[in-house]
Amino acid sequence: MSALFPSAHVEGSIAWPPVPSETWWREGVIYQAYPRSFQDSNGDGVGDLQGVIDRLDYLHWLGVDAIWLNPITVSPDADVGYDVAEYCGVQPVFGDLATADALITEAAKRDIKIVLDIVPNHSSDRHPWFVDARSSRASAHREWYVWVDPRADGSPPNNWLSAFGGPAWTLDANTGQYYLHNFLPEQPDLNWWNPAVRDAFDDIYRFWFDRGVAGFRIDVAHGIVKDRELRDNPVATADDPPEVRAHGQRSVYNMERPEVHDILRRWRSLANGYSPPRVLIGETYVLDIRSMGRFYGQGDQLHLAFNFTYVHVPFEATRLASHEPLGGWRRAEAALRAAEPADIAGHARALLRR
Repeated sequence: MSALFPSAHVEGSIAWPPVPSETWWREGVIYQAYPRSFQDSNGDGVGDLQGVIDRLDYLHWLGVDAIWLNPITVSPDADVGYDVAEYCGVQPVFGDLATADALITEAAKRDIKIVLDIVPNHSSDRHPWFVDARSSRASAHREWYVWVDPRADGSPPNNWLSAFGGPAWTLDANTGQYYLHNFLPEQPDLNWWNPAVRDAFDDIYRFWFDRGVAGFRIDVAHGIVKDRELRDNPVATADDPPEVRAHGQRSVYNMERPEVHDILRRWRSLANGYSPPRVLIGETYVLDIRSMGRFYGQGDQLHLAFNFTYVHVPFEATRLASHEPLGGWRRAEAALRAAEPADIAGHARALLRR
């Protein structure tokens, strides 16, 4: 695991060993910064990108190789920025594209890379795509989202539950169909079976990669593709892990579908087209260790996948050391030759490299 320890002192500063540019993510230290609370540069009570710029010398002193920023894109903030209303713009309270460009440039001068959050599973309900989609069943963007007729009794089309509680479906009174949202109703799920959605996100990736962003942390990377037949999820049983029992069902059909790997390979090919290659880091809430290995493919999908095993372990050193799933991960390493697990001790709190 990478640690923030100096290798040498040089006249009061710290000299850090160089990290290879194309494989920096293997040994690099990634520092997560939540822009809203990280540093306020103008006294309005809200952190901003200029505040991150103002702290770059400090982060360089720490030995940080990259900064992962939680969403900086335009959002109504129903879910702290994870409801995106414009993927190629900056939330005004944080700055603008010129500020983002300045951050990338100034960070590069200090050998620090910028990694952004991207949210491909869903958009905001205020995104122009969804505003158009819900305007009419015949709208140009209707098929960019998942719309289904009610059952005969008016109920949702299946039993899927939102990760935040309650049904994963909301009835749109204007068009008489339900739309899918695996999270908040303000976060309608995009339809990744639609080639137009895939093409649109290729353009979004290129937009930021062309500006010098080193990579993306992909939100809900395991869940962007849904079962095409919209089959019911199995109800949780006493044999399921506690977190599954708490949810009430196993997310077999609305998460971790095999087709998601086609999308990840597509993005990896796109990322590899840059020099140096851009990095793909996945939020992969997959608690079966061997299943996680599939998100690396043959070195042609994610570079790093979040390992959430730690999240469900009491935070005590002795219990962490003996936790069976962690031991299982280590034993499974031989079968995951391409894997580079990014161990998570607290979701959205730390990205710890082995």
